[in-house]
Amino acid sequence: MSEANLLSIRGLRRTYVTSAGSLEVLKGVDLDVRPGEVVGLIGPSGSGKSSLLHAAGLLERPDAGTIAIDGEDTGGLDERGRTRLRLAKIGFVYQFHHLMPEFDARDNAALPLRMGGVKQAEARARASELLTTLGLGERQTHQPGQLSGGEQQRVAIARALANRPRLLLADEPTGNLDPATSQAVFAALHDLVRETGVGALIATHNMELAGHMDRVFALKDGHLEERAAESHAY
Repeated sequence: MSEANLLSIRGLRRTYVTSAGSLEVLKGVDLDVRPGEVVGLIGPSGSGKSSLLHAAGLLERPDAGTIAIDGEDTGGLDERGRTRLRLAKIGFVYQFHHLMPEFDARDNAALPLRMGGVKQAEARARASELLTTLGLGERQTHQPGQLSGGEQQRVAIARALANRPRLLLADEPTGNLDPATSQAVFAALHDLVRETGVGALIATHNMELAGHMDRVFALKDGHLEERAAESHAY
């Protein structure tokens, strides 16, 4: 596995046991994500996109295969080691922002840093920097209930990038937004990936957004197939 890749997956398999029997959703998946690259993951509901993201993010253990994060093989890590690597190297963005309603935007974005022991002033400064970059400089002292859906998702993106992760994993990050807001939020995310050099793997149903990604893979019948995507620039 090349250390140039922020994420390297080889031979990943994942099977779930259901009332109807065993269901193999990942059947030997290989995937690499490089620094500053936005990789799209498309496929119908139930195809295994979330399973792949959860395995890549060390939230679930695969049944077989290897996963390396920023050159580190994760196969031999215990749960404490996986948690350490996840907190240090990986940021997550979900379809629903899951912000803390009692905290303002700045303190929501600063949460990963505070949980990591960073002092409040330093954590808030980093959060403020990200929120300003995302166009929320004048909204950072507002609570989630005072923000629009797109603004709340931008706060979630800032939170995911607060601890300067090497790898960003996003599961339908604009799936709960209207088309115009989706474009704006994704453009902001895309620009931050380019600026920071983080590698991003983004699952989406939005083919328009997929056209803005560097590479796009379709997950079908447990296998990945690279798709040619129209190239659009922001």
